[in-house]
Amino acid sequence: MDGQLGIHGEEFHGRKYTDGDYSIVPCLLNKFLDLHPPDSSSISIVPETEGQASLKIIDVKAGGMMSLCIDNLGALWLWGNCPQQSKEGDFSLISNFTPTPVWDFHGHTVVKVACGNEHVVALVTAGESYKGVDDLVCYTWGNNSHGQLGLGDTKNRPRPQVVKTFDLESPWAIYEVACGAFHTALLTHKKRHSDTLESTCWTFGLGDNGQLGRGTTQSTSLPEPVKELPQNVHLVSVDCGLFHTCVVSSDGDVWSWGMEKGLGLCSDDSNGGTHSGDALSPFLISCNPHQPKFSQPVQVACGAAHTVIIAHEGCKLWSWGRGRSGVLGNGKTMDSYTPTIVLWPPLMEDFKQEELYSSCEHDKNETKEVTEIDERLSSALNQLKLLQTKLSIIERYASILHSSLFGEPFDEQDVPASLKNSGAFDIAKEWENMLEAADGTKLINLEMLYRNMHASVKEKLMKRRIKAIIDECLLQSSQVKN
Repeated sequence: MDGQLGIHGEEFHGRKYTDGDYSIVPCLLNKFLDLHPPDSSSISIVPETEGQASLKIIDVKAGGMMSLCIDNLGALWLWGNCPQQSKEGDFSLISNFTPTPVWDFHGHTVVKVACGNEHVVALVTAGESYKGVDDLVCYTWGNNSHGQLGLGDTKNRPRPQVVKTFDLESPWAIYEVACGAFHTALLTHKKRHSDTLESTCWTFGLGDNGQLGRGTTQSTSLPEPVKELPQNVHLVSVDCGLFHTCVVSSDGDVWSWGMEKGLGLCSDDSNGGTHSGDALSPFLISCNPHQPKFSQPVQVACGAAHTVIIAHEGCKLWSWGRGRSGVLGNGKTMDSYTPTIVLWPPLMEDFKQEELYSSCEHDKNETKEVTEIDERLSSALNQLKLLQTKLSIIERYASILHSSLFGEPFDEQDVPASLKNSGAFDIAKEWENMLEAADGTKLINLEMLYRNMHASVKEKLMKRRIKAIIDECLLQSSQVKN
């Protein structure tokens, strides 16, 4: 719709794509092949080969309304709803339907990039070539309504600007960057390395749901460290959802903070936030009750309201959070508040049973308990239905019997006091009590009822006697003929 697919009037398999169209199948960006990057032959971060090297993409990112990629020459390309400077010199978002290079970094190498809904963060070399993370400078630009650019204010920036906290003179070296919808997270270590391997996670921007991890819902326009993370840990990966943040340590610990819904974070609102269920501080996520750490973690990735982690050196995946549309990959569409194994192919036989036992044993136990409860509940409901059926039959029978005995429909108030109090019923005594309490009209009605009943019984008896006599005569007649 805003050009984030990089197609504009493209013809693909007989279908004409126009402005505002969606693509339900992959579409090759033919026009990207016709474009030429900035002249950066001196800053190549890949070995040079004889002749003209083909342009290759080495990294790609997608935000709310834009797409980005870095080529093998270190140039950054953008398309979609991109921040630009208008003719009047002001900030604006303009839809680009074809990849466009960011010329501000001409003569430098873009190493890493991330983007939110309308802002971009790039790690760029201070010089021409990439010499390591200690040589990277952090640039941000785009929408800054919540301070997500980390520049100390909320003014929008149409062009890249250096974040002073992480400029060339900074004691911190950035090695990972991620963006939420309106917030940013960075991982750094000290440029002066020590024997202690430690990292710091920095956040800035919108904090309404605790996504900054500072114990509050306040937003901030300057980078500040997440102090409640343990010290002396090495963080290997960070990513952001729309309103939550997640980091992973080399030891396999995973922390997440921000919006609760779909993430299973602080559902009791123990942090006292104004947004019920939001985790305002880092919340430790366990692999399972028997194994709190994720073995050999590689990377964490966040969707809008769900999280996926790769561990076991890339052999296994876990996911948790909002499960609609099957995004968790565990065969279900329900939300998961704890990590569950992703059923991705090929699921190797050598660890299938082990995984089902170790990683999902608690799920099995919970499922077994739920199944037993369901079975008991189902049995109880069946018994209740049977009792209700029997009660209905008894009520109908009691009504018929009562009408036959007393000549009137059954009513609850007609239940004898002796039956209510003791559970026993003396019909002879109740008849005597009823006759003594009955008025003349009622007695006459009862007399007529039983006269009719008596007449009916006598008539039935007479008919049966006559039928028996006839049958006997017919039998004797038959025997005489034979």
